[in-house]
Amino acid sequence: MSDNPLKPLRLGTRRSRLAMAQSGQVAEAVHRVTGRPVELVEITTYGDTSREHLAQIGGTGVFVTALRDALLRGEVDFAVHSLKDLPTAQPADLVLAAVPVREDPRDVVVARDALKFTDLPRGARIGTGSPRRAAQLNAYALAHGLDIETVPIRGNVDTRIGYIRDGELDAVVLAAAGLSRIGRIDEVTDFLSVDTVLPAPGQGALAIECAADNAELIAALGELDDPFTRAAVTAERSLLAALEAGCSAPVGALADLLADGQIVKEMRLRAVVGTTDGTRTVQMSTTGPVPETYDQATALGRELAAEMLAQGAAGLMGERAQ
Repeated sequence: MSDNPLKPLRLGTRRSRLAMAQSGQVAEAVHRVTGRPVELVEITTYGDTSREHLAQIGGTGVFVTALRDALLRGEVDFAVHSLKDLPTAQPADLVLAAVPVREDPRDVVVARDALKFTDLPRGARIGTGSPRRAAQLNAYALAHGLDIETVPIRGNVDTRIGYIRDGELDAVVLAAAGLSRIGRIDEVTDFLSVDTVLPAPGQGALAIECAADNAELIAALGELDDPFTRAAVTAERSLLAALEAGCSAPVGALADLLADGQIVKEMRLRAVVGTTDGTRTVQMSTTGPVPETYDQATALGRELAAEMLAQGAAGLMGERAQ
């Protein structure tokens, strides 16, 4: 960056309102740590243009490939992704320079008449594009005598919430972090406890990626890295990889820190795999020392995945939302 300290850094971003909002927040943070202007470069991805359900177009990487191609061609200097959209395999020529502090990882309900999930009427239609959410909502409903129908939907936040206003759905399930980043968290009618629905691996976290040979930019972006968030999402994503599941698979995982007063003692990793109808689930957790290296975080995820596979998890993941 010493070549021209005032030359703008080009940040590659998807065009959606949410992507633009989170990229804008990262741009401000990068400007603070580098002193350089940052300009957003809008890139359309296959996931933005396809009208198919994410589970059918493969989920993994559909929002990411075009951004990574632009990085590799040198059209942008760095890119911002929702970490849960990233494939678990990292290309050798790109590096995750920073994983900033995570937003609220929970899923939320936006329902008609300000209803909470457990107060929805019998036969309530709940929209979600995620087999993971459908699996856990249906499992909870079966266990607690609720009568719901999960309906596969796509589209941006406006489109999804619009289904409620139009009377087509009683509720939709979205990520708290996304609504928070676009300033619409006040529309939430219920925050789903992670004991009810575990989020997607990496949910609520962002990934800032750049070329592996740009040491100066890597060092600057590293100022935005949060080591606890990075350790947590590394554990979650290594579990996903060890289950050989993509980001459209019905896998929920969350690593969180267990503290004794002000002192962080351990990291707990919880995960669930289930059929989308909620009839069969494998849910397990493990607790260990807070990982201090990438390898330790990866091992935490791999070990829990191995236990889940031993309990039959693989047989539950072949299913995709129809």
